[in-house]
Amino acid sequence: MQSGENTQALHRILDFTRLLSIILLLLHFYSACYPAIKAWGLTFSFLDTLVFNLTQNLPFLSGINKPKLASLLLLTVSLIGVRGKKSDKLTLPPILFYIIIGLLLFFISTLFLQLSLSETALAQLYIAITAIGYLSILAGGSRMSRLLYLRLGKDIFNEKNETFPQEERILSNEYSINLPAQYKLKGKTRRSWINIINPFRALLVLGTPGAGKSYFVIRHVISQHLRDVQDLSFQRKFRPPLLSISYRSRKMVCKCLY
Repeated sequence: MQSGENTQALHRILDFTRLLSIILLLLHFYSACYPAIKAWGLTFSFLDTLVFNLTQNLPFLSGINKPKLASLLLLTVSLIGVRGKKSDKLTLPPILFYIIIGLLLFFISTLFLQLSLSETALAQLYIAITAIGYLSILAGGSRMSRLLYLRLGKDIFNEKNETFPQEERILSNEYSINLPAQYKLKGKTRRSWINIINPFRALLVLGTPGAGKSYFVIRHVISQHLRDVQDLSFQRKFRPPLLSISYRSRKMVCKCLY
């Protein structure tokens, strides 16, 4: 059962996974651009030892492309549970553009390390292009996850979760009032009945002028009661359209009887 605590725990796990992805990418920058980082004075002895041990003991952290693949895998996992803000304006082409451009920049940046430039210039170029590709993949991946969630759910405004089975049988007796209705269930429009079995206890119809009280409720009350050959009394301020409905209904009943 999904609860607020479970959702928060899931978000923490996904955020931690994304943080691990960023840390792996930073460690890769530190290892691949070590000469430039040393020239900038950003090296630390404990970090040198940590990076050396990790690259020696973990095969997926050695080389150039393996750490980037590991970072990309963790990023993909962190984007699986992203839902984000619901929107019906998400389209596939811009999302694919972000992802494709990001993947190209993320992996083609390796070729820039072969250029005959200074170590600091190569490091700046490599880190900048790889970071731009990573951010582009992050932007496209988060939108793709939202789009898949919305497309698979097909319920942007949570309409399905707000529907429930309703009475589709007509339950009638000599005094009942049965109002035809429609409702949606699992994406389908179904017919239902609002059965007022004992209207003598109370029948209160509320609504602003023009809301449809007479059309959807009162006229059915009049026609169904007169159909069952029951006498009705009307007040002096009764509306003329309803009096016309009452007259026609009573006239049809009299024709059927005689």
